[in-house]
Amino acid sequence: MKRQIFTAEHDAFRETVRTFLAKEVLPHYEQWERDGIVDRAAWLAAGRQGLLGHAVPEEYGGGGNDDFRYAAVLSEEFTRAGAPGLAIGLHNDIIGPYLTSLATEEQKRRWLPGFCTGEIVTALAMTEPGAGSDLQGIRTTAADEGGHWLLNGSKTFISNGILADLVIVVAKTSPEGGAHGLSLLVVERGAEGFERGRNLDKIGQKSQDTAELFFNDVRVPKENLLGELNGAFVHLMTNLAQERLAIAVSGIAAAEHLLEITTGYVKEREAFGRPLSELQHIRFEIAEMATECAVTRTFLDRCIVDHGAGELDAVHASMAKWWATELQKRVADRCLQLHGGYGYMNEYRVAKAFTDGRIQTIYGGTTEIMKEIIGRSLLG
Repeated sequence: MKRQIFTAEHDAFRETVRTFLAKEVLPHYEQWERDGIVDRAAWLAAGRQGLLGHAVPEEYGGGGNDDFRYAAVLSEEFTRAGAPGLAIGLHNDIIGPYLTSLATEEQKRRWLPGFCTGEIVTALAMTEPGAGSDLQGIRTTAADEGGHWLLNGSKTFISNGILADLVIVVAKTSPEGGAHGLSLLVVERGAEGFERGRNLDKIGQKSQDTAELFFNDVRVPKENLLGELNGAFVHLMTNLAQERLAIAVSGIAAAEHLLEITTGYVKEREAFGRPLSELQHIRFEIAEMATECAVTRTFLDRCIVDHGAGELDAVHASMAKWWATELQKRVADRCLQLHGGYGYMNEYRVAKAFTDGRIQTIYGGTTEIMKEIIGRSLLG
């Protein structure tokens, strides 16, 4: 079915993204995978191409266009290219809104220009060794010392953790923590007592640096409080719908691309003297996946339109996230199976998609959390 949500301007932007990927990302990607990190030059190149800060107001160096469809195009093309390591979506769609909606004028002028050029790479530090989706379990503390906050604690699984120049840290600023005692503090590269641990060894997304972060008596200036004191819970909840939609967009794009690859493969690969595509079982597998992708795409495109109109609620964002990412996981598994032994080889796209995509049902809120949000909304 022909998609109805994009204009000629979005199509032109898609070509720009494809050109950027072909020139600045794909020739270097295998090396980044071996290194376990993306070259900073790629972030600067993304900035020069106008791929960073698309929704940031022009006065701070951004594109001044908050149309989420451009973010969707970026996500779809990076997913199709198999290049999740350059975490532009995290930077633009998840962290960007915190800076544009919560930062003071002084903070915007200090941080947003570099955010848009790629000179400032960002990260969000919420997850701890003992606290993932459960904000009540956060133990990192920030004590009010008068002229500054004294930050102590640790975080883990932090995307962009090694490269990040600016880290938004979720910390307890009152004894109760949780919904009424958490704040967002911005820690900048070079702060005394701020240390990065291991670049974590993951099963997929090898070039995306994911790290442990440690804060030992870090003096955070009072002017680095982002948003309201003790208001982090509300701030985090406000931006979750877009975060989950962005992950869902990547999920359906991955499933569609895997189906495209596998459809081509079974037409060429022979078994028992004829192409796999002539076997009824194979045709049924392809038919089922194609139908699931088509139905999911229709729902996701509706969610993108609703989000652009400010009408996407947490429940439907949760539906999109869990369904699209679980579909991605199922399609990756079935497509790998249809590739046979070749599907287990890293040189085949389906193998990397299988491992790179496995995190999708976990980060941004697990499938189980998504179902709980949906079920609670229906059953009280």
